[in-house]
Amino acid sequence: MRTFFELVLVVTPLFALVFVGYGLARWAEWARGLGGPLARFVFNVAMPVMLFHLMSGLSNLPPVDGRLLLAYFGGCLIVFVLGRVVAAKVLKLDGVSGSILALGGVFANTVLLGLPLARLTIGTAALPSVALVLVFNALTLWTLVTVSVEWARHGSFSVSGFAKTAFKVTTNPVVASILLGSAWGFISGHFGWTLPRFIETPMDLLGQAAGPLALVSLGMGLVGYDPRAGWRISLAICALKLIAHPLAVWVIAKLLHLPAVETQVVVLLASMAAGANVYLMSRQFRVLEGPVAASLVLSTGLAAITTPLALMLAMH
Repeated sequence: MRTFFELVLVVTPLFALVFVGYGLARWAEWARGLGGPLARFVFNVAMPVMLFHLMSGLSNLPPVDGRLLLAYFGGCLIVFVLGRVVAAKVLKLDGVSGSILALGGVFANTVLLGLPLARLTIGTAALPSVALVLVFNALTLWTLVTVSVEWARHGSFSVSGFAKTAFKVTTNPVVASILLGSAWGFISGHFGWTLPRFIETPMDLLGQAAGPLALVSLGMGLVGYDPRAGWRISLAICALKLIAHPLAVWVIAKLLHLPAVETQVVVLLASMAAGANVYLMSRQFRVLEGPVAASLVLSTGLAAITTPLALMLAMH
């Protein structure tokens, strides 16, 4: 059983890459302006290639206990409701602002931060479980916050809004690569096909670079956010995201008696910092843009300590 300090030693180099990216974008002239293009490359090319390559070997991957979705998204629902209550009763926010705050408490940076961390701390056996969460993550949580916002504004929710969200999610490069890779893995496993070496080798090399590049690009992207804006709301988001969310997921995973790998994966992903999608949603609805942006910076820095604690909890 790993101790807290052993886990800190494991994750510190990974978070160090985030701070390297932050430092380059902030102080190196040649690196200014690289954050956006690098993030687009990681999100649209490197990560999808890695995930397609991983899922194309579907028949060789360990089976995944599908109940992990109940643990992860059940925890999301509990913390989202808690966030709405805190927003209304403690911070006196309206329904739309409260929905965005609650989303910040459950929408983790699963792609740029969670995926590399899972691969390097738990191992390759964790990746099918991560992929399963990623497929449902954006659709489930974007739908949840859209329903919450529309209900706060109009007392109803449109089917067309859900259809638009579903289309955006399924055409997302990360989700599409998982679905296509899984389909290819099933077909190739059935017929005994394999990818040609001249395709598989470059994919493997690019996939190995995806994790480090994702962490550096994440750090570069944090430079544009001011961590001093709306600090009370930012701290509330950090507390929900880094403490309440992994704790709720861990409790449900234990109640479901999930296997060790699945438990570690869902708790690790729940312990990740708030994701950039929360900021995009805050801009779309034009509420809490400053505090949400600040929470991205604060939660990423704090996660360097809270994530090892969450992992240690999941391993017991």
